[in-house]
Amino acid sequence: MAKENKKPVEKVPEKKEKVDKAPEKKIEEKPEEKKEEKKVEAPKKEEGKVYVIPLREKCRVVPRYKKTNKAIKSVKEFLARHMKVRDRDLNKVRLDSYLNEFLWARGIKNPPHKVKVRAIKEGDLVRVELVDFPKKLANKKAQAEKLDKAAKDVVKKKKAEEKKEEKPEEKKEEEKEKKAAVVEAGAEMEKAAAKQMKHTAKKQERASTSQKRALQR
Repeated sequence: MAKENKKPVEKVPEKKEKVDKAPEKKIEEKPEEKKEEKKVEAPKKEEGKVYVIPLREKCRVVPRYKKTNKAIKSVKEFLARHMKVRDRDLNKVRLDSYLNEFLWARGIKNPPHKVKVRAIKEGDLVRVELVDFPKKLANKKAQAEKLDKAAKDVVKKKKAEEKKEEKPEEKKEEEKEKKAAVVEAGAEMEKAAAKQMKHTAKKQERASTSQKRALQR
């Protein structure tokens, strides 16, 4: 059999795909920023949480002559639940006098349908204040604050007067003590002078007696 003439297979050079590499960006080192010292702020007083408490559905169930009492109880129950009062004790929820007056403003049969309050927790107790004051209550509160301020000013003035009165009394006592010390010093000086006079008198007597004896001899 005749050998088949095999042609040498030419190798096709593989085309190398040129991948354009993105130029590497040099990462510039930023200078280290100085860490600012954190200032320790004093703890702020708790301003309390504001709630809008619905009362219509709770008061609808009870008879008319118990509606406002039920409204007050429902306010306390709401705050005991949301402020996490231990054992849901309603005695630990204290309502402000203005809030109580607002709830009773329209009588026992017609309490408000909702009320906006601010609750502040002080240990185990929860103090509740009215937020939206009607005009009448707002005027009443302003007058009460004015009277309290006037009373505090009177107390401050009295204390200042008492302090002023105490100072002259102290000065008088100091003057008395000084006078007593001067009198004592004068008495001691007089005693010393009297003693010296006695000594000098005795010396003079002795001298005179010695002279007389000498003359008699």
